[in-house]
Amino acid sequence: MKFVSWNVNGLRACEGKGFSDVFRSLDADFFCLQETKMQPGQLDLNFEGYKSYWNSADKRGYSGTAIFTRHEPLSVEMGMGIDLHDHEGRVITLEMPDFFLVTVYTPNSQDGLKRLDYRMSWDDAFRSYLKRLDQQKPVIVCGDMNVAHEEIDIKNPKSNRRNAGFTDEEREKFTDLLACGFTDTFRHLHPDEVRYSWWSYRFQAREKNAGWRIDYFLTSNRLQPAIVSASIHTDIMGSDHCPVELVI
Repeated sequence: MKFVSWNVNGLRACEGKGFSDVFRSLDADFFCLQETKMQPGQLDLNFEGYKSYWNSADKRGYSGTAIFTRHEPLSVEMGMGIDLHDHEGRVITLEMPDFFLVTVYTPNSQDGLKRLDYRMSWDDAFRSYLKRLDQQKPVIVCGDMNVAHEEIDIKNPKSNRRNAGFTDEEREKFTDLLACGFTDTFRHLHPDEVRYSWWSYRFQAREKNAGWRIDYFLTSNRLQPAIVSASIHTDIMGSDHCPVELVI
């Protein structure tokens, strides 16, 4: 079973850069999107054999997530059930017979870390949410988690140490999440590989491969024996992020 996750940084713009062709070529069972920047009805995008679920932010043109699935879920939940965190379209959960699939677009701490306190609150709430799900059945969680966990996950760790996405606080929250019983699938299979999933549009960062690995597939630890592959499609363009993939 193949899962793909991609922060498309505006789905309407990404569609103009070949999104549908990428979607078909990757041929996933579940295709999760972050930062769709869309409201319902703004783009007619349907793929034969797939059903789609959308969670849009209250604010137009901001945030948003979606999941395309070939498999009918038992139930679908938008958000975490916490009003403070559920107005930006950041979480969708599909309950499947044998697992939960969660896609997430984690809030960015922003320039000057002006949203870091909110981000800490979000990370605690999201960790608790995943732990509750994990008590019921295994969890697969994917998306732009807006943190480069270790120095291997970022091109210039020293100069970025207090920048959003590489603060000690954000990295520690990610460590806390893994310690609750979750596996970073790419790092599990590729402990020493340097590969990034996001590059700034500035300074020719992608051409220089000056990137960050901030897009993840995590699974409950008990799914480790089922992990077949975890990959990062650095050759696929269309966004400042590239798709990441998990096969179980």
